[in-house]
This record gives sequence, structure tokens and C-alpha cells, in this order.
Amino acid sequence: MKFCSQCGSNAVTFSIPQGDDRPRHLCGNCGTIHYINPRVIVGVLPYLEDRVLLCKRAIEPRLGLWTLPAGFMENGETSEEGALRESWEEARASIRVDELYSIYDIPHINQVYLMYRGELTDTNFGPGPESLEVSLFRQEEIPWAEIAFPIMHKTLKHYFNDTEQGQYQLHRGVISRKL
Repeated sequence: MKFCSQCGSNAVTFSIPQGDDRPRHLCGNCGTIHYINPRVIVGVLPYLEDRVLLCKRAIEPRLGLWTLPAGFMENGETSEEGALRESWEEARASIRVDELYSIYDIPHINQVYLMYRGELTDTNFGPGPESLEVSLFRQEEIPWAEIAFPIMHKTLKHYFNDTEQGQYQLHRGVISRKL
């Protein structure tokens, strides 16, 4: 950080504020402590009968690979509202949310994923501006080698295992940086 977003001063340092335990950007002019916190990503695992809806990404990162509809949560919305908005933006999908399905922390990129499970209410879906293609897949049809992100791969695996068991549970975990 080169300039304070509060006052515009370039008197910004990176040090531990009094009473804190980790370095933060501090403005020497106005005294603002700039807290930079993890980003929340929200999404849905949309299903219809024995199939799940995937989107082929039209944007970076991971352009051309498949993912579940998800994206950054916006201010002023709940996580469920954000997940439904992302499903509409990426897949033009109408979904009835069942439940929160997975929570994954990805500390090396400062992200937290909240993925819901939800049933498609109709088959009137299609690619939004961030998707090249949108399609329903049975488990054996999923292009596993072309799944864009580890979180999506894990969520899909959990879903098919839970479906086979006939019981859905909340899945939690941490995705660590590959060494």
C-alpha cells in the first residue's frame, strides 16, 4: 500500500499497531489502521436428478476450465443471496437452495469458500457473461481433469459420495498451497 485510502497520504508504514499482534498498514498522517481481511467466495452446487450443472469459464483465472457457479460475495447481501446471484450471473440458473454444503479455508490466497447445495427449478439455463458454456453432467461424464479449482473438485467428490450414501452433510476443510 503506497497511499492511505482514508486521507491520501503517502505516510503509510507496515508495522504492528499498539495492542495488535500482526503487522498492518498504518497511516502516519491520519492514524488509520488498514485491515485487509480474507475474501468470501459463495457458490452453489446445482443439481437436477442425477446430474450437476457446471460452467466453462470465459474469464481468467482458469479460462476454459469447468467450475461450479461461484464468485465473490458483495457487500449488503447474505451468503445465500450471493450464491444465488452468482448462479444467475454465470449460468442463468434458477435454484432452490437446500443447505450450506461446504466451507473451505484457503489461507495462502486469503479466501473462504461457502458452497450451498441447491436444486435447479427448471432447465432454462445458459451461459452468462463469465461462462463459455453451461451443461448438466452425470458423475461419469464430468471432465474431472478439466475442473478449474481444487475446492470445486472436492465439493463435487463429496456430493457424489453423499448421494451414494443417501445422506448429505456439511463438509469443512483447508486447502493448502501445493509445495
